[in-house]
Amino acid sequence: MPEEPPTGPGAGPPGQDAAAQRAELEQLRARIAALESGGAPPARHHRWRSFFSALLIVIGCVLAPLGAVAAWASSQVDDTDRYVATVAPLASDPAVQAAAANRVTDAVMQYIHIPDLLEGAAPQDRPRLAQALGKLGGPLENAVRSFVHNKAQDVIASDTFQRFWVDANRQIHTALDKALTGSGGAVKINNQSVTVDLAPIVERVKQRLVDAGIGPAARIPPVHTNFTILRSDELGKLKTYLRLLRLAGFWLPVLVVVLVAAGVLLSAHRRRVLVAGVLAVGVAMLVLGAGLTVFREVYLNSLPDTVSQPAAAAVYDTLVRFLRSSVRRVVALAVVIALAAWLSGPGRRATFVREAWRSGIRGIRGTADRMGFRTGPVGPFVHRYRTWITWILVAAAILTYLLWSYPTGWVVLVIALVLLLALAVADFLDEPTERVQPTASGPGPGTLPSAG
Repeated sequence: MPEEPPTGPGAGPPGQDAAAQRAELEQLRARIAALESGGAPPARHHRWRSFFSALLIVIGCVLAPLGAVAAWASSQVDDTDRYVATVAPLASDPAVQAAAANRVTDAVMQYIHIPDLLEGAAPQDRPRLAQALGKLGGPLENAVRSFVHNKAQDVIASDTFQRFWVDANRQIHTALDKALTGSGGAVKINNQSVTVDLAPIVERVKQRLVDAGIGPAARIPPVHTNFTILRSDELGKLKTYLRLLRLAGFWLPVLVVVLVAAGVLLSAHRRRVLVAGVLAVGVAMLVLGAGLTVFREVYLNSLPDTVSQPAAAAVYDTLVRFLRSSVRRVVALAVVIALAAWLSGPGRRATFVREAWRSGIRGIRGTADRMGFRTGPVGPFVHRYRTWITWILVAAAILTYLLWSYPTGWVVLVIALVLLLALAVADFLDEPTERVQPTASGPGPGTLPSAG
């Protein structure tokens, strides 16, 4: 029986096989050379893109704290309701009330003299009472001062002081530009301090003293005494900085967002850079929060002894509370965006989290199916438009955040949790095909039983 010619590799003549191998080797060398020659310029290009991407993100991180301060300053200057909401709690703060009562008491006691209290006594009793006053002058003056202080506290603790405080600040806010230049209104700004004139409160205290039987209080002339809200030797410079921040209040935060977004789009690894960029912005805002705490101690230590430390601390904390809220809001938003970008990536841990999430949803859906739950036409609809539904939910969450007036960090977390719940519901309803419910008589001839 004749032998068949060998087949397969190496079956041909040795010379022909060697020529084919050499040709294949030359082709591989040519491809490698082409890849190496064509890969060098993109590598250099990527290095430049990475450099400018990092530069834009770093600039955005540096400007992020300034943007938060600018937005805070602009909201306090341009939004009357916001400004009143900021300063209104000061009227009921115990430390501020105590400091204001002391200030009013000092102003009233300048015009109350102990000998004047003898005017209501009989003429024959005045010498004896005057002699007694000479021995009890100090204790009696302290008693009168305590009495005046109690009346001042009663006025300041009442709704009168709160209405005065809110109305005065609301009226002054309409002319805040004048206040910033140091002219006009009950709120005045000079080179060292921001003050509120407590003259209406002094008038109320005078009336209460007269009603209590201290007649000489009626002759107290109009007294203008200032209550210091903010004091600084560099207040003149702070006014200039405040004007600049007010002008940049809207555009500076927008510029920060544009810089970070441009840095992410310019990078070669966008998802990774997005996570790093937003976390870097969050860290920059944490630095701002720490700076506010440090500046608080520096500010309080620089105040003179005549200023009440508890009242000054309460005023500082009240004025910057919305700025601290902005810090928490941006940090929470940065964490949410970073987690979303990381979880949507191809990483092994992110994939594991997504698969665990889907397994949980499938387990719940399987339990619901065994209990007779059916989605009807909703399941196939959700499956068909799953991508659109996801983007609509994300867009709704972003729009809610943008339209929310002064959102806090808790608002950001609640919006993220609601979005997560909506996505879970969409996963639960997602079903490739509509399930057919079997009739009571069973499937008809030629009908396959439902797998669900």
